[in-house]
Amino acid sequence: MEVTRFSDAAAYDAPGHFGMRALRLQGVDASDCQSFWVGLSIFLPAGGAEPGAGATEKVYIVLDGEVTITSDDGEFKLGPLDSCYLAPGESRSVENRANMPARMLVISAQRDAGA
Repeated sequence: MEVTRFSDAAAYDAPGHFGMRALRLQGVDASDCQSFWVGLSIFLPAGGAEPGAGATEKVYIVLDGEVTITSDDGEFKLGPLDSCYLAPGESRSVENRANMPARMLVISAQRDAGA
């Protein structure tokens, strides 16, 4: 078992994101997890992510606050414990339109998982 203490979680650069902080909780450089990684995104008011599509599937789970996810399917406001699934190649943007910070768990498949 590998434990990552929140106090030790390392920040990472999330290209195309603004007004936020990203922390790696598992996978990549945080643990030996090979299939997926888990991160915590903390969006300040007016923070978010520019439109873009990732190469792997992802799940977003809002822990607190609210974010608006815009995808090819429309615009969706997610609040505490709401979640969404993004297929590989599915475009999305993220916005925190509220006046309070929002925290969102990100679970993403590794790019080379299964290869």
